[in-house]
Amino acid sequence: MTGLDRPENAAAAQDRIRASGLRPTRQRVALARLLFARGSRHVTAEALHGEAGGEGIRVSLATVYNTLHQFVRVGLLREVMVNPGRSYFDTNVGAHHHFFHEASGELNDIDAAEVDLSSLPEPPAGTRIERIDVVIRLRDDRS
Repeated sequence: MTGLDRPENAAAAQDRIRASGLRPTRQRVALARLLFARGSRHVTAEALHGEAGGEGIRVSLATVYNTLHQFVRVGLLREVMVNPGRSYFDTNVGAHHHFFHEASGELNDIDAAEVDLSSLPEPPAGTRIERIDVVIRLRDDRS
């Protein structure tokens, strides 16, 4: 039995999903167990789909995408877009920013207090700033 198979992980996943207002379907619970049982992390839909297959969880890539976007909508995940068409899903929904290593595709957290945002423009009339996402792109010196 892997750590993901433990009943308490399934129960915790169900509770988390239910608390967000979503119905804890079998597929949502299975994906939530994969996402949240290993602590804070960044995953792509394709990587999560591969992990699911490796654990014997039969789920389509479309279902993985739909579930991830549902989790973002209810605040269980944050989506970090690093390029058009390339997103990571972050289990850390607290205030923070990211380093993105362009060569490896790795994403690392930066504590929000480490980034100084001393001056921001006024948002357009009728809007407010909800969140600020800073992605600092890194390139190896050898490149």
